Amino acid sequence: MQINKESYEGINYCVKCGEKLEIQHDAEGKLRPKCSHCGWTFYKNPIPAAAVVILNDKKEIVVIKRKTQPNKGGWALPSGYIEINQTPKECAVDEMKEETNLEGKVIKKLGYFADNSPIYEKVISFGFLMKIIGGKLQAGDDAAEACYVAFDDLPEIVFPSHLKFIEQVKKFIDK
Repeated sequence: MQINKESYEGINYCVKCGEKLEIQHDAEGKLRPKCSHCGWTFYKNPIPAAAVVILNDKKEIVVIKRKTQPNKGGWALPSGYIEINQTPKECAVDEMKEETNLEGKVIKKLGYFADNSPIYEKVISFGFLMKIIGGKLQAGDDAAEACYVAFDDLPEIVFPSHLKFIEQVKKFIDK
């Protein structure tokens, strides 16, 4: 898919010097907003996120009801956007604690999956299977609710990437 001028609607000023950006073809022939004053170029990239699959001793999975957009009120895995100072793994540990009050560690990387996003156009989610090492399940941060459910009783999950990670873990534990 080629990026067009409409893809940059609302991207008007340089974050370095404040001058107006001009949409130009770069050396690869791709349209990008560029500052003719200082040379800074705006790159529109996917937003990275981490999602966690948390199992208890009964092999039930933790799901949260989202308190905020995107998909406010929908059910999902605990997850969040990766901050500039974090690795995907660090984000996974932090989001687990923030949204569920559970402390954990990564026991398996589940890969990544690209989703469309109503807010950021495209999100790349990195999935992790987590082990609980402390805490008591309680909704927090972006979670209105948090609970354990059996795989067969999962509510509708709002993010396709989360479904992919859940399916991977289900296959992994069914072996």
